[in-house]
Amino acid sequence: MRQSPEVTPPFPAPAAAALPLPPALPADAALFLDVDGSLLPFAPRPDAVEVPPALLERLTALQQALGGALALVSGRNLATLDLLFAPSVFAAAGLHGVERRRFGHAGVAGDAPPALLRARDAAIALIDAHPGALVEDKGAALGLHWRMVAPEHKAAAELALRAFAAGALTGLSDYQLQPGDHVIELRPRHADKGSAILAFLEEAPFAGRVPVFAGDDLTDEPGFSAVNARGGISVLVGDRAGSAARFRLSDPAAVHAWLGVTTDALNSEVSR
Repeated sequence: MRQSPEVTPPFPAPAAAALPLPPALPADAALFLDVDGSLLPFAPRPDAVEVPPALLERLTALQQALGGALALVSGRNLATLDLLFAPSVFAAAGLHGVERRRFGHAGVAGDAPPALLRARDAAIALIDAHPGALVEDKGAALGLHWRMVAPEHKAAAELALRAFAAGALTGLSDYQLQPGDHVIELRPRHADKGSAILAFLEEAPFAGRVPVFAGDDLTDEPGFSAVNARGGISVLVGDRAGSAARFRLSDPAAVHAWLGVTTDALNSEVSR
């Protein structure tokens, strides 16, 4: 594997706008892709997103061109990812790494402890006071969303949901709070996207390849750090400042275009 471990510079990360565009994927890439905000634009509700057929076709072609070394790395659980990307099935890490499906294997769903189930039920009752708020049951994790709350009530809803999540955490010793874009999650603390990527890199067909990870949110930062430590390519999607990523694409449409160029280049090499 072409690795040249790099030392993180002891100064603040550059502003997102200053980051360069990523290079085309190398033929020996191990490609890891966040889903919401990176492959797919955000929707008002998590269940309202759709995977365009052209994107699914592109990902399937990339998976084949990379010898299977493509994995989705998402905050969604594996069951939801499979519904979104059906009929294709990809190697994947769900719930920020709590669930992980190796290439060619069936994934194992995380178990929800009783305290999380009680928190879910209490959260469902709470959101009645905040129209537009949403509870996302992820099995072993719980997401509290306020994206659809009316602008004039959004600050109050965010404060209430964050306070509720912090209170629920006291009964979940193995859990942590994970902030995101208009969401706060209760999720197990024993895994993150970085540890999931590193686990994939120890296995075929990812082992010995150059790691590449594209993500947009705070939850993707451990993944960027893991890829940087392996001399890979870390790509921020969007304009969030202070990221460890070393390259940037503006939005999911730019990610699609980048993947399209790569697919065409890899297919050309194969046909020679």
